[in-house]
Amino acid sequence: MSNSYAGLDDAEVATVAARVGADVVRTLYGRRLARIDKGAGDFATVADVKAEKTILAVIRAARPDDAVLGEEGGQQGAAEAARQWLVDPLCGTLNYAVGTMLVAVNVALRGGAAAVADPFGGEVFFTDGETAWVRRDGADTRLAPTPATRLVDVNLDPPFPNAPDFRAVDLLAHPGFVQRFRPRAVSTTLALAWVAAGKRAAYVTDGGDLAESVHFAAGIALCQAAGCVVTGIDGAPIGRAGRGLVAAADDETHQLLMSMIDSRSRHRA
Repeated sequence: MSNSYAGLDDAEVATVAARVGADVVRTLYGRRLARIDKGAGDFATVADVKAEKTILAVIRAARPDDAVLGEEGGQQGAAEAARQWLVDPLCGTLNYAVGTMLVAVNVALRGGAAAVADPFGGEVFFTDGETAWVRRDGADTRLAPTPATRLVDVNLDPPFPNAPDFRAVDLLAHPGFVQRFRPRAVSTTLALAWVAAGKRAAYVTDGGDLAESVHFAAGIALCQAAGCVVTGIDGAPIGRAGRGLVAAADDETHQLLMSMIDSRSRHRA
């Protein structure tokens, strides 16, 4: 791997790493790939593993002293290291395995730069931790979130650690939700990048601490840098004590979703 990576800033390291991972994912698409069982119905493919190795090669060349947590390879380096990269080489493996192109490649430096690549859309969304951009055909455009689409992506995949108090599926039955929004379920955190880019009005999921999750960290960083409103499902800041995630393009959308979540929770109580 070229030593020229050592001269890149963190945002470029994340962007290049996500892009080369996306190249692997795109190249292997459509082939019959063996599934690697991970238990509880979860699995990886050869594409997941090869993409992660390619991403890690970039990070090691650019930042040899940094720790890495990979979805497939696990922890490399100290878990509490000051600098740790979080890598999800193929978010949406089930989509990918059945020939659906809705997937993402996520690379994030904990508490800093991050990138999300869309292997089939030709876009890499990235942030230096302060501003957020999308790179397409060599040109960078500032991300501008907006609720105009009215599309809200709801993650319906397990686990559901906050049930029965909160179930994302309950939003779909809320009369106010269908009056104001249109639900989507793409089953990949690419949808988080879409919130930052104005392609989605919001994203809602259950979960615990998602800020340091290999699946969610990059998308959360993008949304925060783009100026989205990002909290847990209880309205609390994202962090180690967090519960799930609500990322909205603006404050009005966030407040509407929170009121619906609160009303469903009270109804269950």
